[in-house]
Amino acid sequence: MYNDIFKIGGLTIHGYGLMIGLGVLCAIFLAEYRAKKRGLHSDQIFSIFLLVLIFGFIGAKLLFCLVEIGAVIANPWLILSGDGFVVYGGIIGGIAAISIYCRVKKTSFLMYLDLLAPSVALAQGFGRIGCFLAGCCYGRETDSAFYIVFRESLYAPNGVKLLPTQLMMSAGNFIIALVLLLYAKKDRKKGRIIGLYLILYSAGRFVIEFFRNDYRGAVGFMSTSQFISIFTLILGVLLFGSKLFNKEK
Repeated sequence: MYNDIFKIGGLTIHGYGLMIGLGVLCAIFLAEYRAKKRGLHSDQIFSIFLLVLIFGFIGAKLLFCLVEIGAVIANPWLILSGDGFVVYGGIIGGIAAISIYCRVKKTSFLMYLDLLAPSVALAQGFGRIGCFLAGCCYGRETDSAFYIVFRESLYAPNGVKLLPTQLMMSAGNFIIALVLLLYAKKDRKKGRIIGLYLILYSAGRFVIEFFRNDYRGAVGFMSTSQFISIFTLILGVLLFGSKLFNKEK
């Protein structure tokens, strides 16, 4: 795909950044809409999102530096570059930001996690479209009818049939967002919506990693993200409760 969407004078609009920005805006609008239905103020949502963006960016970059420690030592500029992020680091950083906000405001941590979970999945869906446009997070070579061929990617092998793992992840995240919104239509016990998000995302991420072919670190025979998925899945199950899909409030 082509990451350079269009140019305005000397300014180039990149598809990756555009999709990230669009995802963040849609996530904020969705969170504000759901917050108003629960009697929360929009300025609270904006403040939280600002913190989540800052801490999420730092977390994603830090985890990338840990995964690619050899490359970072060889080229310290990677720390400050606009490339190189790990989604799980962003999720961990975002959760830390919400925790700090709720401690300062003395409000419910799980309530805000439940409120923002569908927005996170929605933003991730747009973000993966950005990955598709940039050509990062690419899939394995395939002879199937389900493939994409990159021509001018700086990351994916060009001229080779690859599984479109970016679009698979994007579709999965949009589906997760929809499932969470449908599930949240009824009052749920605190922690169940974020728990369901962690279950669905962790399971999906663990599986999709088998189809990716970009280097993203390894822990034994698993990728770094698969290793982390095990723990986030366990956390999700603990939050959601042992009786799955129980309608307890």
